[in-house]
Amino acid sequence: MGSTRPDALNAVTDMVRAEMAERQGLRILGIAGSQGSGKSTLAAALKDRLENDGVPVALLSIDDLYRTRAEREELARTVHPLLRTRGVPGTHDVALGLGVMDALRRGEAAPLPRFDKAMDDRLPQDLWERAAAGTRLLILEGWCVGAQPQDASALVAPVNRLEAVEDGDGRWRRFVNHALTVDYPPLFAQMDRFAFLAAPSFDVILRWRIQQEQNLRRSSAAAKGVMDDDAIARFIQHYERLTRHMLAEAPGYADLMIRLDADRGIDAIEQR
Repeated sequence: MGSTRPDALNAVTDMVRAEMAERQGLRILGIAGSQGSGKSTLAAALKDRLENDGVPVALLSIDDLYRTRAEREELARTVHPLLRTRGVPGTHDVALGLGVMDALRRGEAAPLPRFDKAMDDRLPQDLWERAAAGTRLLILEGWCVGAQPQDASALVAPVNRLEAVEDGDGRWRRFVNHALTVDYPPLFAQMDRFAFLAAPSFDVILRWRIQQEQNLRRSSAAAKGVMDDDAIARFIQHYERLTRHMLAEAPGYADLMIRLDADRGIDAIEQR
């Protein structure tokens, strides 16, 4: 999403302001949505708006909690080769995120981890941003924020060629689901409110992701590591299972549903 949708920004702003008015101390907002849905743009716009009103806000992408390249190489060696690719549950350092949240809830300043996707590795801590003491809102955004595990029976059949060919015995998807079952609930339980940007179907996400990559190709600074269309098609298969699961399940637990059309316009906004 190149520009902020005013209706979506207004809806999430109203929800957050009501939450902060009701309770003191740090509040945590989760924002999730598929690749290309505009979650990062929405999160940044919310941060800018509230900071303009004098509210101290910190922004943390779940992408910035990725395990280091060395840690993922070890997972690839000992568990499954697909875990070399960052993105799915099990490739994040959940304890790192919880440490940030704990410090901010105590009212302390806290370093915010940052991950360099061009390097495919976490930046040194002296390059991390720092959330101010007394931060009132932490925005945690990412494609799998708030995701819930699947039933074991749903893991049996592969959902795409990647799973069928490269995870024929299901070890990778069972590891991902186990991580969602055991490791991620303490992180997601910290969220006071949760907003979900829902694509109309998984089928449009490939087009959205290709558009994102085309925009990167136009930037010489970002040209390194930009994927071609075939690489993108394979890449998003890593996310397909859980994205489809969230599209089906998130309406049952999201505090704010922002339903998108195929052109990423807003079809509906629903608040519980």
